[in-house]
Amino acid sequence: MQVDEGDRMLMSRTELLNKIATLTGGRSAEELIFGEDNMTTGASNDIEQATKLVRAMITRYGMTDDFDMVALETVRNQYLGGDASLACAQDTASKIDGRVVEIVKAAHQKAYKILKENETQLHKLAAYLLEKETITGEEFMSLLNHE
Repeated sequence: MQVDEGDRMLMSRTELLNKIATLTGGRSAEELIFGEDNMTTGASNDIEQATKLVRAMITRYGMTDDFDMVALETVRNQYLGGDASLACAQDTASKIDGRVVEIVKAAHQKAYKILKENETQLHKLAAYLLEKETITGEEFMSLLNHE
């Protein structure tokens, strides 16, 4: 579980894509360490968050070339949970779904690649967490930078 460092109202496209890759990191680690056949349900909340974030990038934030700055979703009661509904044709909704899958898949591949390239540090961090249960950002960076 990550702890946010304060509320941020504005995030760039790059920051959002990195956040989505981070959200796919837990499942990527399971696949890398235990194999695809041994992934668990533990990533369900991260999968949901990543999917919602990508969908918002496309339908509300205008952050894809496919649809530019067109609002394709409306949010009602944003202060009471933010129910969202698409405001587009069915074929556009299908294109949105396809683009959501592409972006999440690319983020997942990015996370897996980063973890694979840093597998030694991943094992060190896992051992540290098994012993201590929590880790600060400073401790994390110290372990990460010392091969």
